[in-house]
Amino acid sequence: MITVSNLAFKYSSDTSIRFPDFSIKAGEHLLLLGESGRGKTTLLHLIGGLLRNYEGSVIVDGTELAALPESKLDRFRGRRIGFVFQRNHLINALSVEKNLIMSPFLAGLPVDRARIKEVLVGLGLGDKGHKKVTELSQGQAQRVAIGRALINKPSILLADEPTSALDDRNCDRVVQLLLEAADNNHAALVVATHDQRLKDKFKDQIHLA
Repeated sequence: MITVSNLAFKYSSDTSIRFPDFSIKAGEHLLLLGESGRGKTTLLHLIGGLLRNYEGSVIVDGTELAALPESKLDRFRGRRIGFVFQRNHLINALSVEKNLIMSPFLAGLPVDRARIKEVLVGLGLGDKGHKKVTELSQGQAQRVAIGRALINKPSILLADEPTSALDDRNCDRVVQLLLEAADNNHAALVVATHDQRLKDKFKDQIHLA
């Protein structure tokens, strides 16, 4: 599902970072640990095709990302990869439901209202579809962001610091939602964090030092 080998990314002419080799299969979960500045977000962005011009190899779902032209990369990413960012990047002017609709729209997929309802109910937000994002709690907004990442049934789910701003109760709930969502979709899950509360929830871990 994901294979990374001999991967390095150059930030500038004199600053680069090299990443360890690893692979993850469909349905497996991986935790990327490390302090800020160790390259966790960079690695997620490389796996997700948000950063280009890397050295080495990043193969996602059987495709070498460097071989995809930009015109095809967006569609590939939208249909196969779900992102949960540290900041939820929800559109405040839109309702919860319309925020979720953005995912299939941008991926060139038909809007499936039943799927949207299914995801919202699964996240405990079945009665929030018509609410504005500004009417939600922080934990609810983060769940909407997870829902947006899941709508297209991605084969890969990437989460960047999904719990760093959450209290213990919401942290546990969000991690459980991510794990369950990955299992339900048989998706590979990669979570990048410096949040030590997640260490006991993942068997497979990589520490970026």
